[in-house]
Amino acid sequence: MSAVPVHRPAVPAGEHAQLTATGIRVVRGSRTVLDGLDLTITPATRLGVVGENGRGKTSLLEVLSGALLPDAGTVRRTGTLAVVDQELPVPPEGTVGDLLDLELTAEHTAVAQVEAAARALAADRPGAPEQYAQALAVAQALDAWDADRRVDLALQALHAVTDRSRVLGTLSVGQRYRVRLACLLGTVHDLLLLDEPTNHLDAAGLAHLGAALREFRGGVVLVSHDRRLLGQVVDTVLDLDPSRDGRPRWYGGGVAGWRAGRTAERSRWIHDHREQQAEHARLAGNLQRARSRLVDGWRPDKGTGKHTRATRAPGLVRSVHRRQEDLERHRVDVPEPPLELSVPELPALPGVELVRAEGVAVTGRLLRPVDVLLESGDRLVVAGPNGAGKSTLLQVLAGALAPDVGRRTAAPGARIGHLLQDGVRHGARSAQEVYEQELVRLVLADRLAEHEVAPLESLGLLAARDRGRPVAELSAGQRRRLELAVVLASRPHVLLLDEPTNHLSIALVDELTEALAATAAAVVLTTHDRQLLRDTKGWPRLTL
Repeated sequence: MSAVPVHRPAVPAGEHAQLTATGIRVVRGSRTVLDGLDLTITPATRLGVVGENGRGKTSLLEVLSGALLPDAGTVRRTGTLAVVDQELPVPPEGTVGDLLDLELTAEHTAVAQVEAAARALAADRPGAPEQYAQALAVAQALDAWDADRRVDLALQALHAVTDRSRVLGTLSVGQRYRVRLACLLGTVHDLLLLDEPTNHLDAAGLAHLGAALREFRGGVVLVSHDRRLLGQVVDTVLDLDPSRDGRPRWYGGGVAGWRAGRTAERSRWIHDHREQQAEHARLAGNLQRARSRLVDGWRPDKGTGKHTRATRAPGLVRSVHRRQEDLERHRVDVPEPPLELSVPELPALPGVELVRAEGVAVTGRLLRPVDVLLESGDRLVVAGPNGAGKSTLLQVLAGALAPDVGRRTAAPGARIGHLLQDGVRHGARSAQEVYEQELVRLVLADRLAEHEVAPLESLGLLAARDRGRPVAELSAGQRRRLELAVVLASRPHVLLLDEPTNHLSIALVDELTEALAATAAAVVLTTHDRQLLRDTKGWPRLTL
């Protein structure tokens, strides 16, 4: 498996564009993430790809785009293709202008070729009319003359940096991403592949993205945890989550059809698994009782003799054999159902001001003085556009950043859990090691009692096969799950969540939302996830 350049021919194919993938198989290390997958993308396609983290959603897009060669299978492409992902094709020392020029290479080249062909035509060179007609057709297909204006409009709509001299390395992850997204939305393509495009977008950016995708005239393959965007854009859903037979599931009827179908299938799966487990336990119990009777022997009433006991022995042996055969015939062929989030009890400190921030501000990051008071059970959504200081405020509340103005205080013994928007890299350590080392640190610092330590497997966030893998090998979503596990396992009295839905599956977001509503801890979150905002519409809002 190796990386190859992303496929972008010079000229769109229009209604003839098509991408066909057949028998796709992708192996990551010792794990097969995609196997035997077939799909066809045309200009009429509106496909949403969903699934738990690490199920191969990003790998699928990489295979479709040509960035990754599958271990088996073929991909055929006709027409132009754009990929909206989290990686930049320009190094950090490059500028915004370098990125814009790279993304607009085809359009700028097309305009230059028209101008060159026009000069040849004016000079009456042989073959010039044909060259001019061909160059003009390419430029018109790309709408090349208007490309810079469209990108500028997209930059403004996404609140992206427009200063071409800005060095990319000085921009935040979200700022860099919005520049690239604007480039891809402002250029013409037959097919569009999007990998979590809502990450790092504020409300205005989300609205622009949704409108752009609805108006887009080509095929769309959308990997997203944003339930509202999926509902606006897709009419078919490919679910890569584990199924009873191990095959991906296709659902028509958009997000509503997927939800209904998935819920019904999961209910049947869980019911059948429980039934089989109960039957297996019943048969095992019968066998154990039969063996006990055989070992103990039949104890007749007083007055009976050895002959009576001897006649009973063959019957006991047959009973054991019969029950052994029953147990061996009973196969538990319904696999274990998928993980479900299990949040440990987060404690309350009644009648205590857990955290208070009075008139806090941070130069260049949190400009307006802010007041926040948190007690057990409090809920707060911090809203505002990108750059307003939401992440900075959470850092101040966590005690990780001292304000330049105002003061922040916390109750003695108050435990604060802070889920960062962009997690920390842990290198070669396994997920299990990272988790255990963090909990050991908390116990040794007397910030967590030994009896409060929850095993990683009890949280339902990482499968057994992933807990022993190096963190560097985990997907972005799996790393996010590990970060969430560490925060929850610290049993915080105050839970600070910065864009908690980034890289998380829809199913996990739903489970997390329910858990947040029920916890006794104080919860503060920032999010651009429109469904989560609707689910927390009853929470107090602080708009920066």
